[in-house]
Amino acid sequence: MCYLQLKVTFVPDQNPFPLYLCSIKQYTMINKIKNILGLGSKVDYKELIAGGALIIDVRTKGEFEGGHAEGSINIPLDQLNSAIKKLKNKEKTIITCCASGMRSESAKSILIKAGFEKVYNAGSWYNLK
Repeated sequence: MCYLQLKVTFVPDQNPFPLYLCSIKQYTMINKIKNILGLGSKVDYKELIAGGALIIDVRTKGEFEGGHAEGSINIPLDQLNSAIKKLKNKEKTIITCCASGMRSESAKSILIKAGFEKVYNAGSWYNLK
């Protein structure tokens, strides 16, 4: 049996829930191992993007400016509720992404609750490169 050991770091902030982070390199390695074992995502993001999907990166403006998936737009998670009005077509496919997948999962939930039907969480924006 094979075990993967991952060191996580607790990052305290104003949020009452702890946030556990690993490096992008570790995150990417974990996803590659999951894909090799058949445990990875079954969504073909390249196909969705080729079909006209909208990529929403919910990281902060500074994070987005440091690098992002080609064609993505930046709507920070804390501004998503007010920006939903600008997303008029609720039938359009939307892919959310962030640094690790935690914020993009929250964004996915917000969009689904707002009536969007085809929303996918790509996790890290690196998954869309």
